[in-house]
Amino acid sequence: MAACRRVQRLLLLMFICGWIGSAHGGKPDAENPADNLERGKNAAGDGKASALDGASSVRRSGGWKLAEEAACREDVSRICPKHSWNNNLAVLECLQDRKDLLWNYKLNLTTDPKFESVAVEVCKTTISGLKECAGVDRGKGYLVSCLVEHRTNISEYQCSQYITKMTSIVFSDYRLICGFMDQCKDDINKLHCGSVNTGEKDIHSQGEVIACLEKGLVSEAEEQPGQYTIKEDCKKAIMRVAELSSDDFHLDRHLYFACREDRERFCENTPAGEGKVYKCLFNHKFEESMSDKCKDALSTRQKLIAQDYKVSYSLAKACKPDLRKYRCNMDTSMPRAREAKLSYLLLCLEAAVHRGQTVSGECQGEMLDYRRMLMEDYSLSPEIVLHCRGEIDTHCSGLHHKGRTLHCLMRVSRDKGILEGHCQKALQTLIQETDPGADYRIDRALNEACESVIQTACKHIRNGDPMILSCLMEHLYTDKMVEDCEHRLLELQYFISRDWK
Repeated sequence: MAACRRVQRLLLLMFICGWIGSAHGGKPDAENPADNLERGKNAAGDGKASALDGASSVRRSGGWKLAEEAACREDVSRICPKHSWNNNLAVLECLQDRKDLLWNYKLNLTTDPKFESVAVEVCKTTISGLKECAGVDRGKGYLVSCLVEHRTNISEYQCSQYITKMTSIVFSDYRLICGFMDQCKDDINKLHCGSVNTGEKDIHSQGEVIACLEKGLVSEAEEQPGQYTIKEDCKKAIMRVAELSSDDFHLDRHLYFACREDRERFCENTPAGEGKVYKCLFNHKFEESMSDKCKDALSTRQKLIAQDYKVSYSLAKACKPDLRKYRCNMDTSMPRAREAKLSYLLLCLEAAVHRGQTVSGECQGEMLDYRRMLMEDYSLSPEIVLHCRGEIDTHCSGLHHKGRTLHCLMRVSRDKGILEGHCQKALQTLIQETDPGADYRIDRALNEACESVIQTACKHIRNGDPMILSCLMEHLYTDKMVEDCEHRLLELQYFISRDWK
């Protein structure tokens, strides 16, 4: 492992030297690998010469591979997913992500004046145009992390490429994210989320601290017993980090490690970027072979999306024009926290659809996915968790799977009429937000129970058409109806019929 660390450090130095060279008019890395290796050797010093010799010995037409280094081969095959082996930076990221590698090195790297000078050189125009980054303190790592935070606004090609590569380094440790330490230091200590001493080899870093804070935020929203109230500045920082990591699951460090094997199992062919891996994993959350640690990490992220829709990259991107068009996030009299909630977005856009107004197909597709998500897992709705705890424990424990808890609560309300008022209201509100009456596929429990009936009695109706629910009701007491479908249908219909809209 020690020999592999030397190769990793060398690769980082080569990478930085390559950027310095290209920033000053030199040839890009890919065009002049020999020069880059030589620069790497000079920068690394004589002590790393043996690592360089090993690297140069495995050169091929496509360049040398870190995964093929004798010093690293065993570590790479044991630690890193196979699909990353051909990408040196992906392997480097994977090896850096181990809790025993290069902690202080990364911290020193992002605060090194030479490292920052590369950012200043290649992003000169961008920095001058971003007032948020132009005035940040230099020498503390803030400039690079500020550019990472505003990376979607960068149009300069060289700067964009550089910041894209730096993103994984910055997000790999909460201490490198601009301002996060200052805003959340007290909350980290109060919640016992780990050390905040930036000089220590902190085992809680690599996303574990942020994951701990996210769980604290979720507990607060659900008003769980003994929960701690996180400061507003820290809440904003937590949600901002979640939003910034919404396009690439590698950037959510805790979820990445928790779900690495599950990603290989369920989403091997799903490319990273644009939130695609998150969505793929969400779709498989209730699979029997999904690991508990991944399921827990996915639920936490879904709960953050429920608090702020921007934590879902695909939803925020697809629905941005429609949200602006129908002024769904323009109400200045409403607190931002409420306005950002997924439920508010869904209700606003569903109202537009019901009025006969046009919402883009891409946005409606995203809405369908998230309406189904809320129906499938009651724990994503803090109001249900808060107000229906007693009823779930008494009547519906152990039914968390695929929307069965919500249908159990519907059955208790319909058959026994014993739901407490706040629980009844929370359940009614959730049905209104998800609007399964408009598309039966949103209700997974109903969809699975009634699939055979739909295929026989309602096959003439287009898939997803609201008339399918009417068709099912028409066949409620015919020989085509099956018992499980009848129960799920009556449970849902009881709540739909209470809302004339």
